Amino acid sequence: MIYEIALLPVHKEQTEQFKRAFAEVVHLLQRAKGYGGHMLAPGIESPERFNLIVRWASLEDHTPGFEASDDHQTFMAGLEEFFSEEPTVYHIEGAAFATGDPAF
Repeated sequence: MIYEIALLPVHKEQTEQFKRAFAEVVHLLQRAKGYGGHMLAPGIESPERFNLIVRWASLEDHTPGFEASDDHQTFMAGLEEFFSEEPTVYHIEGAAFATGDPAF
């Protein structure tokens, strides 16, 4: 299992419109092969910087899988007008966080 972490910088005056636009295209993400759930949340210190965390079964399900799909192009087309700069995307590997895990 891997997690895609996308930092999405949104124009300050468009955060509410961005949330509505995301709600309109999220079904494209949810039907992707290997999709296992997501969380979208604004930063506390910087509410115009949204954090999208997506759980994927494998890296290949996200890239090239979803990223190379028509659904991804439509997903991004519905959101890109709200970005104040290019989003940053990276991946981490591992299980979900657990309380009391000595590895942390």
